[in-house]
Amino acid sequence: MHLVIRKEDLARAVGAVAKVVESRTTIPILSNILLDAGDGKLKVTGTDLDIEASTSVEATINVPGRLTVNAKLLGDLAKKATGDVTMLLENEKFIVKYGRSRFTLQTLPAEDFPSLTSGSYTAEFDIDLAALFAPVSFAISTEETRYYLNGVYFRGGDTSVAVATDGHRLAKHVGPILPAFDGIIVPRKTVGLIPKGTVTVSVSATKIRIASGDLVLTSKLIDGTFPDYERVIPRSNDKVVTVDRDTIMKAADRVATVSSERGRAVKMTIAPGSVRLVVNSADAGTAEDEIEAEYSGEPLDIGFNAQYVRDVFGTLPVGPVSLALADSGSPALVTGGAEGLTLVIMPCRV
Repeated sequence: MHLVIRKEDLARAVGAVAKVVESRTTIPILSNILLDAGDGKLKVTGTDLDIEASTSVEATINVPGRLTVNAKLLGDLAKKATGDVTMLLENEKFIVKYGRSRFTLQTLPAEDFPSLTSGSYTAEFDIDLAALFAPVSFAISTEETRYYLNGVYFRGGDTSVAVATDGHRLAKHVGPILPAFDGIIVPRKTVGLIPKGTVTVSVSATKIRIASGDLVLTSKLIDGTFPDYERVIPRSNDKVVTVDRDTIMKAADRVATVSSERGRAVKMTIAPGSVRLVVNSADAGTAEDEIEAEYSGEPLDIGFNAQYVRDVFGTLPVGPVSLALADSGSPALVTGGAEGLTLVIMPCRV
């Protein structure tokens, strides 16, 4: 291998794929990225065995070749380079040069680098996937025992949907018409790596591939059964209170200040014209706040986790939001200003 590449191109390529590389791993080659030089381009690939990212950049290829090198080390060298970067394999040593600087790096054989690219796909389409997933990703569970909730459920068809839930919150976002395919669960890490804007998506029963320009992400899917989310969404909540999004979020944050507990239960007393928020803490005391609201039903007390209130309401745009309730023990339906987005929050004891 012998090539010359612009430092900006090398830094951009390594940075794009290094996002999938785990900083701590017991398998040495997974700390490396694969460099494949040929046909006027350098292809760079990284993987953690569950996700693979690859991209190609233009380079002057004098001698084609393939090898793997430490992702973090090469990325740091590219960022600090003072000019075009020369990389070559000489006497079994990988040498990186720019200006008067010269580095000799350890490598591992390209033949040992794992690949996720084999296999076929059942459906392919173009979509702004990041925009579809963004309003629901906050509800992805981090509880590893319920691994099937550790991602976004995604289904195509006449009504495509993206859904996430952790058992306390649920978010459903309706998307455009897509080719029909069975529901899949896209892992949390993959969701966070999806490029913004329109991408080309290919899906199968076990993998999803996302292509944006020269960048291609290939990810395994979560092998599990996503729960029947439609059963969780309330259909007959008839007590509707409307408040300003920012006002209720700030009030919930203020009263939660007195509690150091992770749960931070906020009691809401809903009455015509107002919502009173109360937090009781055995250590610090009590906090109360009251905000204006549109409500004409019977008074109702209900409790919510303060963090969940911020997460759910924060997903909606600024302006009025509505909270549809049945009683103090049933899930609440939250809507406002975002077409196709359904939000559900479970109450808690106060």
